Amino acid sequence: CAPVWAIDLAGLSNADAAGGLKEALTQGAGRAVELLGSNGGFMNNPKVKIPLPGVLEQAAPLLRMTGRGKDMDQLVATMNGAAEAAVPEAKALLMDAVKSMTVQDAKAILTGGDDSVTRYFRSKTEAALTKRFLPIVTRHTDSLAVSTQYNQLAGQAASVGLVKGEDARIEGYVTRKALDGLYLMIAEEEQAIRQNPMGAAGSLAKKVFGAL
Repeated sequence: CAPVWAIDLAGLSNADAAGGLKEALTQGAGRAVELLGSNGGFMNNPKVKIPLPGVLEQAAPLLRMTGRGKDMDQLVATMNGAAEAAVPEAKALLMDAVKSMTVQDAKAILTGGDDSVTRYFRSKTEAALTKRFLPIVTRHTDSLAVSTQYNQLAGQAASVGLVKGEDARIEGYVTRKALDGLYLMIAEEEQAIRQNPMGAAGSLAKKVFGAL
């Protein structure tokens, strides 16, 4: 059966439904970029902190025993710092995705479940943001010798199926994780407005989310 809020939404005009969601997503996306793009935005947030890639995570105890712990810690700090530096590049594209949203897009998000916001932004921005993030992330990770070592080892491991192709290079891994974190935080900001419509900045968002 249809979600309970779908019945309430039927009483809203299409323009109000779309306008209210646009207000909420503009607010949520802006807030997510602000939080994640600040110093410690990834590193200090357990929900989005970027861990060592799986192959290094598994080897970390042995590497620490052999005196490589400092290298591992520096890599984690650099990866998260790279994500924090890249995220501000997302704001304009995220806002464009909101502006281009159709009434059908809005209704699908409002009635589409917890991952509907993430799915919408991925479909509209993931490819373009990957291109924007990669050079910024690469500038950060290229400064570490351990990044080069990882790329060499992971590239060999990926060729025989031991490492996912998307994780064969550290800059690709960090970019993917940065986008995951960004979309997660936008969705959480939107969920917060669903739960507390009075926290919405715009009057239309208050009206729409008050009906959910």
